[in-house]
Amino acid sequence: MKTSIADEVLETPQGSVADQVLRSCVHCGFCNAACPTYQILGEELDGPRGRIYLMKSVIEGNAVTRRTQAHLDRCLTCQACETSCPSGVEYHRLLNVGRKIVDAKVGRRWHELLYRWMIRKLLVVPSRFSRSLALARMFRPMLPRTLRSHIPPEPAASSFPRVHAERGMLFLDGCVQPVLAPNINSAAARVLAKLGIELQQTAGAGCCGALSYHLNAQAEGLAFARRNVDAWWPKLEDGAEAIVTTASGCGAFIKQYGDLLEYDEQYREKARRVQRAARDISEVLAAEGVASLKVGAQKRVAFHCPCTLQHGQALAGLTEKLLRELGFELTPVADSHLCCGSAGAYSLLQKELSARLLENKISALQAEQPEEILTANIGCQQQLSTATQRPVRHWIELVDENMEP
Repeated sequence: MKTSIADEVLETPQGSVADQVLRSCVHCGFCNAACPTYQILGEELDGPRGRIYLMKSVIEGNAVTRRTQAHLDRCLTCQACETSCPSGVEYHRLLNVGRKIVDAKVGRRWHELLYRWMIRKLLVVPSRFSRSLALARMFRPMLPRTLRSHIPPEPAASSFPRVHAERGMLFLDGCVQPVLAPNINSAAARVLAKLGIELQQTAGAGCCGALSYHLNAQAEGLAFARRNVDAWWPKLEDGAEAIVTTASGCGAFIKQYGDLLEYDEQYREKARRVQRAARDISEVLAAEGVASLKVGAQKRVAFHCPCTLQHGQALAGLTEKLLRELGFELTPVADSHLCCGSAGAYSLLQKELSARLLENKISALQAEQPEEILTANIGCQQQLSTATQRPVRHWIELVDENMEP
């Protein structure tokens, strides 16, 4: 795609990224066929190709309106378009630039700003989120049914195992997951312990920064990234083999740290090393082999592969392969490449579109009557659980539960 970006913009890091991404696009439209919002709305400007044209116009200095902002807001950032793109267009990098420029030019209404600020401040601090959730549970019986379904029950207590092994790996505890499903990381630690690996908690590490960054509080998101780099760096220097993530959304963002901090001379090299060290739990198990886990029970399950796992981390099919090797039967899921509508804060900001995506996804997952629905990201897990009576949980919990002593 030919561009005519002004020199003063081109000379900035954002302008350089935008120009590089725009020039790689050949207008083929393969991306639209994979785009969940384009499939639902059928509007060119609500597909990747149309959004690329909008962002190109904005970056080249043309007029921008709230309509442009609305089309960009409707994007899930699921990256399905990138998986289907024959030219390797890094659409998500352009979107980060485009959204920032558009918001700076047209602004947001005060209530939108307040709502987004509240989401960021509430969810990224576990203690704050935990207290808010406890309050919501107290008043749950008084709320309308549509709201009650979005307040999860209190999870069962889960203790992190004490393990001492020659091999050690770090992990990201996260912000939302330890409040909503603390057993996920504990289960991962128990499974890795069977493989002779100690999963180590790291003081000082916290929210990966994805939520803030994708809500256009990019400086805040990068501050979280730097904090995590600082927390993990001494451990990596001391020989920690990897940084394990059990929430694929966090993993996908950590695997971008090197790109996000590319222009930060102080953090560039450290961020690149952290990015290289990041591993989804499925990658670790695939590398180690699962034969020694001796999973006894067999179940018929449906697996929802999160967008951040199959598109963001390009690990489509890996978890499914592991589950089959462990003896579980996986039911077929139609349109498995499509988003469930969670997408970070998307389900809170684009409720109608999110609900339509969720309805389609639940229908596909339940079509073959699985005993349970499994996934690999806490956001997807919570989203799916609001629309079904079947158990929905992280796949590593099922593995942990069925391992022989």
